[in-house]
Amino acid sequence: MPADRPEATGSTASRLAAVRRQISAAAARAGRRPEEITLIAVSKTFGADSVRDAAAAGQIAFGENRVQEGLEKISATSPLSLEWHLIGHLQSNKAKKAAAAFAWIHSIDSLDLLRKIDAGAADARVVPRVLIQVDLAHEATKSGVDESQIEALARAALELRSVELRGLMIVPPIPVDPEESRPWFRRLRELRDRLVAGGLPATHLTELSMGMSHDFEVAIAEGATMVRVGTAIFGRRTPPLAEPA
Repeated sequence: MPADRPEATGSTASRLAAVRRQISAAAARAGRRPEEITLIAVSKTFGADSVRDAAAAGQIAFGENRVQEGLEKISATSPLSLEWHLIGHLQSNKAKKAAAAFAWIHSIDSLDLLRKIDAGAADARVVPRVLIQVDLAHEATKSGVDESQIEALARAALELRSVELRGLMIVPPIPVDPEESRPWFRRLRELRDRLVAGGLPATHLTELSMGMSHDFEVAIAEGATMVRVGTAIFGRRTPPLAEPA
């Protein structure tokens, strides 16, 4: 069961306020407006009470790694006007449920998955916004699409009716120093820019989902429009149980 309260000092509201201040400062240093950056509060392994605490402090966008855990929290917080993002690897057999429940799916990593999400969204009469997860580091434990295949997958997404391509996402190697993430973030931004220069519609590649608790300020400097922050808001996590296939 997810924990209902984080194991950290201070309240969810105070930590959330601190993260927002960091985002504003990072945006100012980069010559950007804070409003350009969506803060996704990653609530994985924390219960619905933690989501409600953050929502009471004005947080709207929440991220989950696992479909079933996310569905439970979406149901438990249904009276609230929240926006749910699926940011973890999505198994194709859960694509239909994910498409119907999540406003955003960040982890598109194959044409087969994209088509299953499109079919599920059509059945549910919704249009989720999707991001293609890019694999630049080729770590065995992480998913994503090779850089050479991104354009073909993006063009395929544009032909579908029930999904809306909105950008790219990356999960780089965990850094010792936040600056170690900068080259990966820069490469994702440069890839997006090349795709647009090559003729893909800029309106479908506006979002760059990159940066987590340890490196989101560097990500903002490199053009992130979405940062996925969990520990800095909710506190230290208890490792989750494996989700059934």
